[in-house]
Amino acid sequence: VQLQASGGGLVQPGGSLRLSCRASGSGYYAMGWFRQVPGKEREGISCITRRDGSKYYADSVKGRFTISRDNTKNTVYLEMNSLTPEDTGVYYCATFTYFRVVGGTLRVDEVESWGQGTLVTVSS
Repeated sequence: VQLQASGGGLVQPGGSLRLSCRASGSGYYAMGWFRQVPGKEREGISCITRRDGSKYYADSVKGRFTISRDNTKNTVYLEMNSLTPEDTGVYYCATFTYFRVVGGTLRVDEVESWGQGTLVTVSS
């Protein structure tokens, strides 16, 4: 599938943003979001399974971010609240089948499709 991400932008600390990722089809098991911060490795932060909607979060965003899906639109959303400057980065959506949460981080064995990144800047 092809993925189209949207929703990034500039927001003040404490603010909120909602990211969207629309897939061209329904042929995926799970969709998730990754974050790329300058100087750091790309980090998996949340994912949701298409079939039953099981949700997973990295510790860094748990309690602040909420992932959801609309299967009728093949779209996954990431509602981001209480944003801090440390959340600044390029956010990518991706589809995959095998993943696990280890040590509070989301690990994906093999990404099947990547969306283009969308920049989130948290700054006053």
